[in-house]
Amino acid sequence: MQKPTEAAYFVHISDSHIGPTAVYSRHGHQSQPCAERAVEIINCLPIAPDFVMHTGDVVTEPDVRSYERAAEIFGRLNVPIYFATGNHDRARDIQRYLPMGPRQPLSTNLDVLSYAFEVKGYRFLVLDARGPDEIDPHGVLPEAQLDMLRTEATMAGPPLSVFLHFPVLPMNSIWMDAYMLVINGEQLHKALLPARNRLRGVFYGHIHQSMQTVRDGIVYTAVPSLFSQFFAWPNDTIVREDPDYLPGFNFVHLLPDQTIIHQHTFPRP
Repeated sequence: MQKPTEAAYFVHISDSHIGPTAVYSRHGHQSQPCAERAVEIINCLPIAPDFVMHTGDVVTEPDVRSYERAAEIFGRLNVPIYFATGNHDRARDIQRYLPMGPRQPLSTNLDVLSYAFEVKGYRFLVLDARGPDEIDPHGVLPEAQLDMLRTEATMAGPPLSVFLHFPVLPMNSIWMDAYMLVINGEQLHKALLPARNRLRGVFYGHIHQSMQTVRDGIVYTAVPSLFSQFFAWPNDTIVREDPDYLPGFNFVHLLPDQTIIHQHTFPRP
């Protein structure tokens, strides 16, 4: 395995759900003020990240006004930002309205947002698991992307991090496992196994809470929503909002020999 010689840092955000107006509200909270506050905090961190990764649901409805608002807000960041497609997003809209950092496209289909990029010797892979509307809010990874993932996830190569919107493995929560998963997540997990010794993590959103899952030496990490969080206890059968769980993001340290994931929360404006 090729080992980097310096640290890389990134901020992981997700599920901002920007709406068409500044006062748009969802789950009892206004989303835009929280996204704006997060950008302010990220810009003032004592260590500047190399980039920000947004793992989807940038907006709630894929309309022009919402994406224009999102572009203006996240355009205030002092570092490059990248996006994954959420179930509320459209890949074409992200590519049309939201500027991103330099990257290598891994699909020629404008309806698929899959790409790779490298920073300081670390490799990052973004998957698009948004499925057809009839399976929403589940995701599915098409066979073409599974084949690409098998090509990427080999034993040899630089340290690798993978981003997508949806959880890959079951979460031991009745409602989340019934509605929120990548439906071929087991295939996705198996495709990653050859790279487990260089895989720094699989990072996702969608579930509106912090959660870590470890299987076969692979760490899957969910980040809180930028504005509103869900419960996911084992006996939960319906979606429930957690009014006391604050908005948040993760600051990820990629070091030559280890990875540190540090969760930050902040009061709603």
